[in-house]
Amino acid sequence: MQQIDRNALHLAYLRGKVRQRWLVHLCQLLLLVLFLGTWEWAAQTGHINVLLFSSPSKIAVLFWQQLTNGSLLPHTYVTVMETIVGFCLGTLLGTLLATLIWWSPFLSRVLEPYLVVANSMPKVAIGPIFIVGLGPGLLSIIGMGCAISIVITTIVIYTSFKEVNPNYVKVMQTFGANKRQVFTKAILPATIPTIVSTLKVNVGLSWVGVIVGEFLVSQKGLGYLIIYGFQVFNFTLVMMSLGVIAVVATLMYQAVSYLESRLTKQFQ
Repeated sequence: MQQIDRNALHLAYLRGKVRQRWLVHLCQLLLLVLFLGTWEWAAQTGHINVLLFSSPSKIAVLFWQQLTNGSLLPHTYVTVMETIVGFCLGTLLGTLLATLIWWSPFLSRVLEPYLVVANSMPKVAIGPIFIVGLGPGLLSIIGMGCAISIVITTIVIYTSFKEVNPNYVKVMQTFGANKRQVFTKAILPATIPTIVSTLKVNVGLSWVGVIVGEFLVSQKGLGYLIIYGFQVFNFTLVMMSLGVIAVVATLMYQAVSYLESRLTKQFQ
């Protein structure tokens, strides 16, 4: 009887979680509909300047036109590929640099002030340096996407390495483990959740770096469409490009969140 009651309670709990999740999704959808509806109403009634702020209906029409004539997908593809490459490079290089700093306490003391300075520096300001060094093309845009996330990745992951329970390290050293074994068996597994969580931060940072890079040098991409829209005073094109960026960045963020949940369960 107690087992049956326990199973019934667990089933009721799971059903409650499902209902709560659907309620959250419904509220999110209602907020989006309310925002778009209010925006469209304000545009149709003249409460906002349609020339400057456009309207959801005009954006939807332009989006469909750009999609059907094949002019939107190449721009979206270029930006997404640049973001993915910059995202992967920034995460990988940041993790490797954090590992190198953890491995050498001397190097850690040497580089720590430089990491602090690099983190406080506005990364967007170094865009012209990438353009001069890598050329006004794809490499400079990817470099911006990488540079804007590599420093914060290094700092966060290195801090996570240092915060691993020192008792784990002491136990392994007691049994004769060398530094490589300590890192691979204790430090790295304990910080996998932090590394994966850093990916979610890097998604947004990589998008910022790539879009800024496209502002400066690109002739193709969503950032280019935004700048072109400003130049020709077509703010509907600007808003449409921002909407596409928001949707694609959200999908990328959800993919990383799914990866985080899978890895977290695996390492628990």
